[in-house]
Amino acid sequence: MWGVFGRRRKKSEKSGAADIAEVVERKGPPPEPDKADDKYRAAGPWDASEEAPEEARMDLGSIRVPVRPGTEIQVNVAQQRNQIIGVTLISGGSALQVQPFAAPKSSGLWDEMREELREQITGQGGKAEDFDGAFGPELRAIIPVEGKKSDQGRQLGQRVRFIGVDGPRWVLRGVVRGDGAAKPEAMAQIEELFQKIVVVRGDNPVPPRDLLTITVPPEVQKSMAEAAKKRAAGPKPPPQGGGAGG
Repeated sequence: MWGVFGRRRKKSEKSGAADIAEVVERKGPPPEPDKADDKYRAAGPWDASEEAPEEARMDLGSIRVPVRPGTEIQVNVAQQRNQIIGVTLISGGSALQVQPFAAPKSSGLWDEMREELREQITGQGGKAEDFDGAFGPELRAIIPVEGKKSDQGRQLGQRVRFIGVDGPRWVLRGVVRGDGAAKPEAMAQIEELFQKIVVVRGDNPVPPRDLLTITVPPEVQKSMAEAAKKRAAGPKPPPQGGGAGG
């Protein structure tokens, strides 16, 4: 699935898509980081307790994501469990999947996650390298694409960036694919979207590393249910094998 790095801030934009979202607006200058590690998110992503820059956002429970013209928001669902496992923002030729995880009070979980990702990628025959990005250490990888080879028979891979940042008792992880994993200008645009996200950790006890609960507005729930019904009522795929013998 996957220079110049900028922490650019753009003027707030209100999207027509906000009619299906709860728009959350916060005003005021961002606070100074509380600890040294927070230098990586001095311009975002934000905790719900902080004064994030004003922005139209869709409230998805544990995260609030920016709502902008030209940016599509997809809720990722694990079909077998019917559980929401992430949110993907698609802008131009780039895709950014984000997942909020619970973390202990002490920071450093993102470091552990990167090492685990590296082991998984190399175990699949891919390559992974450390890179000092806009949010601190990130992982840039080339992941083999199953079933795709060059004319010379070489395995083809996809460029992917794994970005992340430690917040107050949470970690926000992003997986970047497409142009945002390879082209500097697109990278900066994806980073700016990542910065605008607000994480709502909540006070409920959640074991470290567990995914924080992502919810969707009622209107989106209805459209998801209708889509699931259409899939269930659709034509069945033809059986594999069993063709007539010659």
